[in-house]
Amino acid sequence: MTKSTAPQETDTRGPLQDLVVVDLSRALAGPHATMMLGDMGARVIKVEAPGRGDESRGWGPPFVGPEDARESTYFLSCNRNKESVTADLKSPEGVDLLTRLVRHGDVLVENFRPGVMDRLGFSDERLHEINPRLVILSISGFGHDGPQGGRPGYDQIAQGEAGLMSLTGPDPDTPTKVGVPIGDLLAGMWGAYGVLSALYERERTGRGKVVRTSLLASIVGVHAFQGTRYTVAGEVSRATGNHHAAIAPYGLFRCEGGAIQAAVANDTLWAKFAGIVGLDATDPRFENNTRRTAHRDELVEEIEKELLQRPAAHWLALLHTAGIPAGEVRTLDQVYNCPQTRSQGLVIEVDHSSLGPIELPGPAVRFDDGGRLRHLAPPRLGEHDDSVRAWLDGHDAWLDGHDV
Repeated sequence: MTKSTAPQETDTRGPLQDLVVVDLSRALAGPHATMMLGDMGARVIKVEAPGRGDESRGWGPPFVGPEDARESTYFLSCNRNKESVTADLKSPEGVDLLTRLVRHGDVLVENFRPGVMDRLGFSDERLHEINPRLVILSISGFGHDGPQGGRPGYDQIAQGEAGLMSLTGPDPDTPTKVGVPIGDLLAGMWGAYGVLSALYERERTGRGKVVRTSLLASIVGVHAFQGTRYTVAGEVSRATGNHHAAIAPYGLFRCEGGAIQAAVANDTLWAKFAGIVGLDATDPRFENNTRRTAHRDELVEEIEKELLQRPAAHWLALLHTAGIPAGEVRTLDQVYNCPQTRSQGLVIEVDHSSLGPIELPGPAVRFDDGGRLRHLAPPRLGEHDDSVRAWLDGHDAWLDGHDV
């Protein structure tokens, strides 16, 4: 069978519109990966435990909606473009449902602790016996093997253990987490990236493979220049507050009544910036980036001495005119009401079955043909129990009538 000849269930379109994703994940890393695939048009069927569902359904406040149908805004953040079906995977009926979903699916995503899928009777080997073309994404806390393989992982723990907190915060003595669960989100993004690579390879080999990532790997994978600063130069970087560790001036600067940010990333920009803030661009302390970084504290002090004389709007106008990257620091309400944010499709409206029309943060990728025709609201628990089972019945009947 090819998916293009299988019955179509929705008016969805997008690069992945012919794919079916079986989502066994919960919390954030796995759900973020499957939401990304759903944003690209895949049909994502989320399998949840009866009565309680994904644990993030209980993560609040805030909760919204009528008293008998409260919804967690946390759950709403990572489950758009999905259907929800409930099943106890330890029961015969649940095993049968998952077996059928795997048989008709293209991708399976799970973020159980290593070994759980084996105990449920769905090891990687068994999954590929059912469907050799299945791409399996497995997300763990610290990796599926190695001396700490199987160790449970949550985002903030991983941020600390993967070194990110040591690089974040006002100073080296105040390790600070990022304001969103960045390890979970990155693991979801790396996972979706791996899935797409495996799907592309499947076109050549006809077989699916197992893709693995972890919260640890996702954070180490984005250490960027901070990583090579140690692996190549032997330097252990520490937190430098709101200023870039390797470029100056680049960071947050106080001004009258607030603050602005500026990124002066080369000497040409420095010459323009120095003129705006009343500094001598040829001052030996600041004549190149190496010296500016070495004298960062003095440089910031002298810049702010001038900036504190005028409000942010004054300085931003001058910097924008000069072509120097600069901006303000916005709160989330300002971000979501910003015309530029909305022009990029970063706010979408969906019709939720109990909340009615609501706005959600939108996908970060756009296509010149518009992508999906419509976005689906995050599902109520078990909202698609009947429709998914009916689809499986119809799909089984369709396969029985075709030589596949």
